[in-house]
Amino acid sequence: MSSYPQVMALFCLVILSAFFSAAEISLAAATKTRLQALSEDGDRRADLVLELQEHPGQFFSALQVMVNAIALLGGIVGDAAFSPFFMWCLEPIIPAVNLPHVGFVLSFLLATTLFVIFADLLPKRLAIARPEVVAMRVVRPMRIVIKVLRPIVFVLERLSDACIRSLGLPTKRQETITSEDILASVGAGAAAGVIAPQEEAVIQNVFELESRLVPSAMTPRENIVYFTTDETEASIRAKIATVPYNRFLVCDKDLDHVVGFVDSKHLLRLVLDEKPICFQEGGLVQPCQFIPDSLTLSEVLDVFQRTHADFAVILNEYALVVGIITINDVMSTVMGDLVTTTDELQIIQRDDDTWLVDGATPVDDIEHALGIDELPEDSAYETVAGFMMYMLRKIPKRTDKVVCGEYTFEVLDVDNNKIDQVLVTRTKGKAPAPEASETTP
Repeated sequence: MSSYPQVMALFCLVILSAFFSAAEISLAAATKTRLQALSEDGDRRADLVLELQEHPGQFFSALQVMVNAIALLGGIVGDAAFSPFFMWCLEPIIPAVNLPHVGFVLSFLLATTLFVIFADLLPKRLAIARPEVVAMRVVRPMRIVIKVLRPIVFVLERLSDACIRSLGLPTKRQETITSEDILASVGAGAAAGVIAPQEEAVIQNVFELESRLVPSAMTPRENIVYFTTDETEASIRAKIATVPYNRFLVCDKDLDHVVGFVDSKHLLRLVLDEKPICFQEGGLVQPCQFIPDSLTLSEVLDVFQRTHADFAVILNEYALVVGIITINDVMSTVMGDLVTTTDELQIIQRDDDTWLVDGATPVDDIEHALGIDELPEDSAYETVAGFMMYMLRKIPKRTDKVVCGEYTFEVLDVDNNKIDQVLVTRTKGKAPAPEASETTP
C-alpha cells in the first residue's frame, strides 16, 4: 500500500500547525501602540487584532484545541507514513520481531523533528520578527476557528478565567506603559544606532523633569543681582553694565523682601532717552511669580503655562529667597550639553577615572555622569557641596575626602566656607563602604 496519502496528510498537518504557532506568537508579541497607529491609518484588521487582545481567552482556547488535535493526528499519521519505509529499509539487518518497534521509534522521531522545526521554531521566529503584520494576516482565519469551536471555547475560557482569578491575576492583557519602558526602548534604539546619543540624553532629561526639583536648575541666591528701591542711579547703571541679565529683582532693603522685577530693556530705554531711573515710577517694576523650592521642574513648567510667565522667584519654607528660575533654565536642563558651552560645564572629565566638579552641581547630574544609581540619602541635599557637608558632618576644608563606593570625592577649593570645586576619582578594585575623612592642611 502506498504511503503517499499519509505523507501528504502529514505535510498538511505541519502547515496547519505552523499557522497556529505563528498566530499564537504574533498576537502575544504585537504591540498595542503600533496596532492603534495602523488602525488610525484605516486598516480594519488592526482593530480585529486589538479586539482579540482584549479577550485573549477565546483565542488561546481555540488555539490550544487545534494545536493539541493536530499534534495527536501528526503522531498517528507520521507512524503510518514512515513506519513502512523504515521497516523496508531495515528488514535485512534487524530481526523481524523487533522491526515494527524500531520502525515506530524512527517514524516518531522523524515526525517530531518535522513538527518542531517547520511547525514550531521557524513560524515563531518569523512571526516574532514582524508580529503586527503576521497577526493581521491570521486574525480573520482565527476568528472563523473561534466561531466553529465556540461551545468548546466557551467552556475552556470560563474554566481558565476561574483558575486565573483564583490566583489573583488579571484576566485581560495589561498594556500599561511606564517611563522605564520608554527609556528602555530609547536605550535599545541608541544601541542600534537609530537614535543619536544626544537625542537619547534629551529624552532622558525630559523624563527626569518629573523627579528633579527646582533648586537643581535655578540661579542660586548668592548669584542673584538685584536692585533696592532706594538704590542710586549710578549703582544701577554700574550693575547693568557689569551683568548682562534680562531681568533684575527689585527689593525693599534686602533680597528677602522682593517688590517685583524690572526688565533690562525698559532700563535701557530710560538710559537712551536720558531719563532718570526711578523704581517708584508706575509700570517700571512688574510683579513676580513666587514658587516653593519643593516643586519639580515639570510642575514649574505647568506654573509657567498657567500664568503665562517665564520667570519666578523661589522661596523656601521660611519664605526666604533661595534662587530664581526662568523657562530657559528648564530648557537648558532638557537640552543639556547641546546648549552648554565649555565655560558653563559643571562636570569636566579629565580622563577615564577623574572628574572636576563644581560644588553647585545638582546631585542628579553627578549621579548621571558617574553612572551611580543614587548617592547615600540623596534626598537630604541638592548639590555636590551639600553631599560633602552631609557626609563630613561639618563645614568642609580643602583636602577633606569622602569615599562612596568606588569613587573618592576630594574638596579642592573652598571660598568663604563655600565649596567651589570637588575632584572625583574612581578607584579600581573592590568598592568600599561610604565613609568620610578629614585632612588638616
